[in-house]
Amino acid sequence: MVQFLLGFIVLISLSLSAHAKSSCTDLPKDRWLSETVFKSQLAAQGYKIRKFKQPGTCYEIYGEDKSGKEVEIYFNPVTGSVVKAK
Repeated sequence: MVQFLLGFIVLISLSLSAHAKSSCTDLPKDRWLSETVFKSQLAAQGYKIRKFKQPGTCYEIYGEDKSGKEVEIYFNPVTGSVVKAK
């Protein structure tokens, strides 16, 4: 029973992770913030972007937050809100 529950928890976690990556927005790209505007908004918030990606319907960054902590964050490209952070 314990193995079943652990397996179920892992499955749900993976499902939620995949969902977060694949469902940042349903709006077309012409409604998204431009990469330039988005990156400058993050810089104004103190983020240092080492790597920027656009996987599917999200903006994703790898870098540091204003306190210097390593981050990997998925953003809604329309609103700039955080969808998932590691």
